Amino acid sequence: MVWFRKPKYTVAGSPSRKEMPSGLWTRCRDCGEIIYNKELEENLKVCPKCDYHFRIGARERISFLLDEGSFQEYDRNMSSVDPLKFQGVISYEEKLREEQKKTGLIEAVITGEGYLQGHHLIVAVTDANFIMGSMGSVVGEKITRAIEQAIEKRLPFLSISGSGGGARMYEGMFSLMQMAKTCAAIAKLAEERLFFISLLTDPTMGGVAASYASLGDIIIAEPKALIGFAGPRVIKETIRESLPNGFQRAEFLLKHGLIDMIIPRKDLKERLATIISFLEKPSLETCLSEGD
Repeated sequence: MVWFRKPKYTVAGSPSRKEMPSGLWTRCRDCGEIIYNKELEENLKVCPKCDYHFRIGARERISFLLDEGSFQEYDRNMSSVDPLKFQGVISYEEKLREEQKKTGLIEAVITGEGYLQGHHLIVAVTDANFIMGSMGSVVGEKITRAIEQAIEKRLPFLSISGSGGGARMYEGMFSLMQMAKTCAAIAKLAEERLFFISLLTDPTMGGVAASYASLGDIIIAEPKALIGFAGPRVIKETIRESLPNGFQRAEFLLKHGLIDMIIPRKDLKERLATIISFLEKPSLETCLSEGD
């Protein structure tokens, strides 16, 4: 019997934030645990102590979820323009250049096709690192085109939402139109009897939560993901009442029937493959019609 186990990674003492070497360690935002970055990456950016799910970018998510080398990106170089000539502290054009340099992304969504444990599918992944994943005209256009590809190729559609922003104010009505546009595309997907799985991650808020992300045939969330339209602070200040514990978290939504299941990140690939396998089976209605 093993009485003592040596941890894979250790930190001597409890260094303060100032003493922590830059780029080597990360402090968990939930429990305060100091985690060696290599261990955090090996654990898919999930705290090994409290299971807190750190936010991850679109490319990271695609790399761990889809089969290696299978992803083919759509509309990679599609970028936003400045239809309103927006002027604020900085112009919209300057803001876009800053975000592109900071994140390495052209826009707040990556779309394409690939394989998940051998299942061919179309994916769209929004990234909160790029203007909080807000839905501008290019984000809506890329998602709509991805759905159209799913219809054309008769493939399932998986959206992974990580958007803390709503409509992108820099684009005004052009941005607001994307809510209706993406919902119309999902309605067409449903008419074609193709299924749509929506994965909600932290955060899924604003226009994304209020449009296509809430229309999945199956809606899944990661643990403790913040999901809703307006944020808890805004709601509390508006209605002037205290909110229930855990309000707008995935567990609260599951309890009230607004999502179908919560799946930890480490189990996502396996569980999604199982769900897709089940949904790809011919329906009883199809079997009966073929038997006739």
